Amino acid sequence: MSNIAKKKPTLAQALIPIVFMIVSLTIGYGKFKMRIEPIMVISAFVAGIIALKLGYTWQEMQKAIIDKIASALPATLILWSVGFLIGSLMFAGTVPMIIYYGVQMISPKFLLVTAFLASAILSIVTGTSWGAAGTIGVAMMGIAGGLGVSLPATAGAVVAGAFFGDKLSPLSDTTNLAPMAAGSDLYDHIKHMLYTTLPAAAVSLIVYTIVGFNASGDMVTPELVNTMMNQLESMFNFNIILLIPIVLVILGSLRKWPTIPTMLGVSILTIFLGVIIQGFNIVDGFESLVGGFKYTMTGFAGEPIAEVVKLIDRGGVVSVTSTTVLIFCAMGFAGIVSVSGMLDVVLDLLMSKVKSTVGIIIATIVSCFTVAFVTGSSYLSILIPGELFKDVYPKKNLHPKNLSRTLEDSGTVIVPLVPWSAAGAYMAATLGVPTLEYLPWAILNYTGIIFAIIFAITGFGIAKLDKNDGEKNIEDRDVIKGV
Repeated sequence: MSNIAKKKPTLAQALIPIVFMIVSLTIGYGKFKMRIEPIMVISAFVAGIIALKLGYTWQEMQKAIIDKIASALPATLILWSVGFLIGSLMFAGTVPMIIYYGVQMISPKFLLVTAFLASAILSIVTGTSWGAAGTIGVAMMGIAGGLGVSLPATAGAVVAGAFFGDKLSPLSDTTNLAPMAAGSDLYDHIKHMLYTTLPAAAVSLIVYTIVGFNASGDMVTPELVNTMMNQLESMFNFNIILLIPIVLVILGSLRKWPTIPTMLGVSILTIFLGVIIQGFNIVDGFESLVGGFKYTMTGFAGEPIAEVVKLIDRGGVVSVTSTTVLIFCAMGFAGIVSVSGMLDVVLDLLMSKVKSTVGIIIATIVSCFTVAFVTGSSYLSILIPGELFKDVYPKKNLHPKNLSRTLEDSGTVIVPLVPWSAAGAYMAATLGVPTLEYLPWAILNYTGIIFAIIFAITGFGIAKLDKNDGEKNIEDRDVIKGV
């Protein structure tokens, strides 16, 4: 540790790197489509220079960066595991089979609605938005490609559905984390989220239905669909046994098997299914795990149309390595602004403006936005604002479940809309659509926040405490801290 006295950042010092990052991303990434990674590294340099002036050494900043990267490693390992899984599901023919029958069974008019509902159901059952996107989400993207439905719209519907389930499932880590951070009960928290989540889901379904009925003229021709189906049927042998990997992933989530070993184990099993049922080469199977599946592995005679190649040439760890680099670059910036106290100064400023119920809830939302934008972490966007506001709510006679709901409305679901976050990068890599392109279509992820603000203004759906209950809530937490 350095013996140099540390200075507390001024507001200007705290804002410079954050504003620099926002402006750089807005102009560089938003306007000129520059890579995010160098922008994040340059922003980290700017933050590092200010941290040096505050008395922090490079060794201290490096440790903070390493700690942040370490906190992101579980998500990174899951990302790699999903790359393995998608490659194996393509090799075995599981996803091609779902695409093949899905294109014939699902009407293009209802594909967005189906993508939302299927992802939501799977996410509620398994408690993981990532798992839902990596399995049924990938299949829905393939069906959308086969039917000519907008890929950004489909990806947005998948993300919205996946995070609908992630918010409401008692098996979800963020659903458990939010009431823990706020001091509310898990099932009270889930019930209270229905106020904002169900209206947001209803708005999403209405929009997806309207868009579906109005977009029929953009669908691909029946001739092209027939060609695609014929080529898929020529490449793969379809068998109900190929659904076993999907069943195992769902069963693993329900039985709470370790996520990474489960996904890797299912991936290996799926490769052997491909060898047995498809008759493919096991060497190609292992290549699919790492480099991704290629249509040439099927031995298809002739040249498949571009749409088929786009549907099935995907997966493998290599396909998500750039996402890993992005996460590490983002953690570099997050580590420096966190260890130097810059993020704390910005959040303290927000706290000083809190006066009314509306002000408290909006301040909570802005705090979650700030942490999500700066750190790209779902967990931190819940934990840090939760720590800041957990005593404020009961003091203002507001039940803690208001806080836990707001943490999820503006923390959990906003992170996948941030391109450099682990969730945003994962969804973009898995679904094959850039974050900013699917963002407008992930309707639930931002309409829930709108309803949260409306309810704060009107008082509808805001649970109150009487004064004694509020004081008792704070005393109880003080006792727990002392223990």
